[in-house]
Amino acid sequence: MNDFVALLASQGSALVFVATLAARLGAPVPAVPFLVVAGGLTVGGEVSFLAVTLAALLGNILGDGAWFVAGRRWGYRVMRLLCRISLSADSCVKRSENIIGRWGGLSLIAAKFVPGVSVVAPPMAGALGMSNVRFLSYETVAALIWTLGFLLVGRVFHAAIQDVLAVLSSVGVTAAAVFAVLLGAFVAWRYWQRRLALQANDIDRIEVGALRAALAAGTDVTVIDVRPDEARLLDGRVIPGAIGVSLKHIPSRIDGFADGRELVVYCDCPEDGGAIAAARLFIAAGVPRVRVLAGGIDAWVAVAGVEAPMGATPMPVARPA
Repeated sequence: MNDFVALLASQGSALVFVATLAARLGAPVPAVPFLVVAGGLTVGGEVSFLAVTLAALLGNILGDGAWFVAGRRWGYRVMRLLCRISLSADSCVKRSENIIGRWGGLSLIAAKFVPGVSVVAPPMAGALGMSNVRFLSYETVAALIWTLGFLLVGRVFHAAIQDVLAVLSSVGVTAAAVFAVLLGAFVAWRYWQRRLALQANDIDRIEVGALRAALAAGTDVTVIDVRPDEARLLDGRVIPGAIGVSLKHIPSRIDGFADGRELVVYCDCPEDGGAIAAARLFIAAGVPRVRVLAGGIDAWVAVAGVEAPMGATPMPVARPA
């Protein structure tokens, strides 16, 4: 641990830059401890406060800027990638959509302090068409607040930080092993929670071919797109005739679908998680016939062979009454 402090004292700015950039790009690197310890070292002049601040700012802007450009260029495809690799995929993407949709550019500031959202917010902003100048302005302010906040924490509690580092140094390898075990247990628990939530033995599914045949035959089937409003704006792909009702609006709209018709719900999320949650809401409210489209919009497009181009007019968004 003393070697870490010595290295941070000699290469503080470079280490803070690398850790911050890696964290903003999505790597599992704890940038905050680097900032806090560096802040403590600035009290004795071992690390330049200005240099560390600029290094963290640059790391933030480059990392988030890369995701912003990716979101601008590839739109919903980037969001789907992040959705697939996140342990809390549905919650982090939904929170990002809600934050961006409600607060606009200010959301980039809030996202810095919301776990799981900080990486998703920049590509979301790019995909939703935020201008380069506006993004850079808000990103710079957000990065400055985030950087100064943790550096000042380090300065205020520098004595306590030194005590903690001394204890960790004395424990040494044992502390690192315990931390690794706890981290592994946490990741395993989150993964198990996600798998448990997606178990859907109680939910019937329908394949794309069967749904297409039912629609072509004029069967009384109502197709519901339960993706969030912002997701439908990002992704122009739709099933013809589908009604857009986001998951959070379903409780207020259930009565409009409780007339005995069959419902098929779909989303664009890992293992149809959002559609399964929507189906359970309908079933719990007494809707008798509800099925989930297996594979969601991806499966529909793969079979139908038709995908609306980016920038196509999205389906109308159904708002709660």
